[in-house]
Amino acid sequence: MGIILCNDEGRVFWAKRVGVNSWQFPQGGINPNEDPETAMYRELWEETGLQQQHVQLLGRTRYWLRYQLPERYIRKHSLPLCIGQKQIWFILRLITPESNVRFDYCINPEFDGWRWVDYWEPLKDVVYFKRKVYHKAMSELGEILTFDNVPVNPSGYLAKAKEWW
Repeated sequence: MGIILCNDEGRVFWAKRVGVNSWQFPQGGINPNEDPETAMYRELWEETGLQQQHVQLLGRTRYWLRYQLPERYIRKHSLPLCIGQKQIWFILRLITPESNVRFDYCINPEFDGWRWVDYWEPLKDVVYFKRKVYHKAMSELGEILTFDNVPVNPSGYLAKAKEWW
């Protein structure tokens, strides 16, 4: 599952992977005993240090979104063999001070930095094989920001998304 975390200005949380100049949204797998929402809150905690009380769940994708790994990214000697992912995506609103974001709650943190970016910026920065999934998730979930009862500025979402691929 994947997580789009936004602030009230409509900017999104963009996380830097440990030790490399590679950026992405928090994401992760679903354990056998979990539903997607439970997995999302677990991954949110493991990857950002944020807990359920730190965010407001705004919505999730209606359907599973999928991508396949290019051959060169498949770790053939790792079990289980991963050839891609099937994900439900969530959009969350941060409702706590951003100082609560921490990467040291996990033994092997996935991220070592983060920043707020304009809503559509991740499409140009994410690894190429995830761009279509990101575009689908961001397009569907960004609509939620336009609802009157959502206290997030939707102007970033409403700006035209550039086609980066």
